[in-house]
Amino acid sequence: MKPENMVMGIVFILQTTVGILVNSSVLLHYLVPGFTGKGLKLKTLIVKHLTLANSLSIISRGIPQIMAEFGMKYFLDDIGCKLVLYLYRVSRGVSLYTTCLLSCFQAAIISSSTTKWMKFKHKAIKYMGPSCSLSWPMNLLLNVMILVTVTSSSNRRNATKKLTYGYCSASVSGTIATPLYMLLLSFTDVLCLSLMSWASVFMLSILHRHKKQVQYIHGAQHSLRVSPEARATQTILILACTFVTFYSISSIMVLYSALFGNPGLWVINIISVLEACYPIFCSFVLISNNSSASRLYLHCWWKR
Repeated sequence: MKPENMVMGIVFILQTTVGILVNSSVLLHYLVPGFTGKGLKLKTLIVKHLTLANSLSIISRGIPQIMAEFGMKYFLDDIGCKLVLYLYRVSRGVSLYTTCLLSCFQAAIISSSTTKWMKFKHKAIKYMGPSCSLSWPMNLLLNVMILVTVTSSSNRRNATKKLTYGYCSASVSGTIATPLYMLLLSFTDVLCLSLMSWASVFMLSILHRHKKQVQYIHGAQHSLRVSPEARATQTILILACTFVTFYSISSIMVLYSALFGNPGLWVINIISVLEACYPIFCSFVLISNNSSASRLYLHCWWKR
């Protein structure tokens, strides 16, 4: 085994172990009966879907990468490769959508209470719950092409072009269907990222306006505690900005891979590490924002 494979294997083990632990802590916390009040039910539902998607993303990406780095490159057959990468792409899509939904939800919550905004706010919040649940079947349909294009690395079937993931490969046909499909996936991603960015800018402007109003009323030297709404908004802003950052870097690397053919496993490994960062960071942010979740995480950690 090469030293670089050993190093990457250890990195993936650490990422996967920490990711599963913190996401399990968040899921257990939000599954406790009677935790939330009525006003927080929708937000809790979105966070549950987000955490479940993050957990599946870490498992479906991390475990195969660990096995591949430790020399077991052909441990999956065609069906196994299709299912693992399909699950990863679906969970990643749900994670993107629910992060976007969480940003829009918080923007609606802290928006102006004028009659014009109240009508839009109630309509938007009304459809957020069903759309959150529909994100799973929607992403199952969007990523169905993976079940056709992905094969095991041991499969030597001829293809116009192949992208290798170390343990699986994706065949790329020379027809117009491939770029059209990629355009569809890119459109949905860009739409979610645009909404997320708009919601983040909107929330920042409201927080800035509120801060100026408070300083005007109480004076710049007056010490004030941060309100729960402001704290929740800051948390969601951190999540949105982090997702956009990791997603942008990962997308640049993926684009590089597509343009220059098989770029080498080191690029695939960097992409995998970057894509696992957000699900882990997201859970830490959610835990740090909630004291009881923090206690649950620490309890689970020390029991180990």
